[in-house]
Amino acid sequence: MDWGTELWDQFEVLERHTQWGLDLLDRYVKFVKERTEVEQAYAKQLRSLVKKYMPKRPAKDDPESKFSQQQSFVQILQEVNDFAGQRELVAENLSVRVCLELAKYSQEMKQERKMHFQEGRRAQQQLESGFKQLENSKRKFERDCREAEKAAQTAERLDQDINATKADVEKAKQQAHLRSHMAEESKNEYAAQLQRFNRDQSHFYFSQMPQIFDKLQDMDERRATHLGAGYGLLSETELEVVPIIAKCLEGMKVAAEAVNAKNDSQVLIELHKSGFARPGDVEFEDFSQPMNRVPSDSSLGTPSDGRPELRGASRSRAKRWPFGKKNKTVVTEDFSHLPPEQQRKRLQQQLEERNRELQKEMDQREALKKMKDVYEKTPQMGDPASLEPRITETLNNIERLKLEVQKYEAWLAEAESRVLSNRGDTLGRHTRPPDPPASAPPDSSSNSNNGSQENKESSEEPPSEEGQDAPIYTEFDEEFEEEPASPIGHCVAIYHFEGSSEGTISMAEGEDLSLMEEDKGDGWTRVRRKQGGEGYVPTSYLRVMLN
Repeated sequence: MDWGTELWDQFEVLERHTQWGLDLLDRYVKFVKERTEVEQAYAKQLRSLVKKYMPKRPAKDDPESKFSQQQSFVQILQEVNDFAGQRELVAENLSVRVCLELAKYSQEMKQERKMHFQEGRRAQQQLESGFKQLENSKRKFERDCREAEKAAQTAERLDQDINATKADVEKAKQQAHLRSHMAEESKNEYAAQLQRFNRDQSHFYFSQMPQIFDKLQDMDERRATHLGAGYGLLSETELEVVPIIAKCLEGMKVAAEAVNAKNDSQVLIELHKSGFARPGDVEFEDFSQPMNRVPSDSSLGTPSDGRPELRGASRSRAKRWPFGKKNKTVVTEDFSHLPPEQQRKRLQQQLEERNRELQKEMDQREALKKMKDVYEKTPQMGDPASLEPRITETLNNIERLKLEVQKYEAWLAEAESRVLSNRGDTLGRHTRPPDPPASAPPDSSSNSNNGSQENKESSEEPPSEEGQDAPIYTEFDEEFEEEPASPIGHCVAIYHFEGSSEGTISMAEGEDLSLMEEDKGDGWTRVRRKQGGEGYVPTSYLRVMLN
């Protein structure tokens, strides 16, 4: 079925329908154009969002970038940024493959439609013109017939009138004959015009207009097919980016699974481990007895001269450094403003950077020397003297970097010794323990014999915070007892210790010991072994539990 046969008389209907099809094509182009604007705005907002939350500092300068949580978040931001890129690609493909192509095709369809309807209107005008000519020839034939009949009647009346002259009768007959001849000619002309019009009308309705309608049908079907392909491009463009978008989503999932809480805890330790030793117990300050207290580094509230502080409104309460507000520090080149462990790490980084720069300069020096040798052997390749400034500059850089390496090595050695001195939890890295206090007996036997004397001296040192459950003045009562000193608690050796110096005693890792005397601030604690023997061991090697 075709339009030329079935819709031969629906010229206006076809005109409206083809115009509606082109309007629909233009509406779809406008819809896709606005869709691309939405995609572009969406992608722009996503990129702005990523830029807003992306870390501003480079990863090497940002300590937070070492945490898996931060790394996963950055990866998610990157995946969102890639997702935004795919939305931009969708917008670009829709704009080029749909908007531009369909808009161009729409213009072509409009021109073709205009041409077909102009041809159809010209055919209609020609048919209407032929019909007017037919009508004119018909009216003329009718008029001439009436005139001929009238002239014939006049000639017959004069012929019968006895009063009419012969000349009048003859004249009337000639006039009637003339009118009859004119009517005959009008008849022939009308018949010819009618035959011509019928031929043109048949050609118009059975050939000319059906061809035009068939062309319009073909044009409209091609437009509909092209529009359907445009509909398909909307989904095809989305499907093209689905694999990459799926990779973006998979990357987000991988980033979520990459969060490692345990590792982040270890990273925090590595970043902020100070290397300081823990502060010792705060000593009890007894102001009820006129006695001289032994100064101790572990008593953070005790002045350095060993004199007890006076109580009163003017006395300032000491703060323990880990919990106090830190003052603003001045950054120094040797990083001495940092805690020991962090100072060591930063110095190690600086030393590695200087060594890399030094190696680079040395490689450049060797390359310049080889180039100079080539220039000396083949002068046409270059002037050896032109390399002297660069060689001199390289040598100066090497000397400068060597000095810096030596400087950082010295600082690093000092920092490492500082770290080792503060590590009480690693036996192999301890420096040699200090000598026992003067009141300590030279060996284990003297320690047990002079237990009462040491107990008396220990009465001046109150128990640490861990032993505040015991009565504070128990040691003062023990001062008057003549019995050998009894343990004030027990402890467990955390590390192995060789008591090689006088007054010390050896112990094995995990050994249970009796606590005879607490640390007085010099880093040593007197203990008694179960198999016998007393002596001093480093306090940091023990886990103490008071009675």
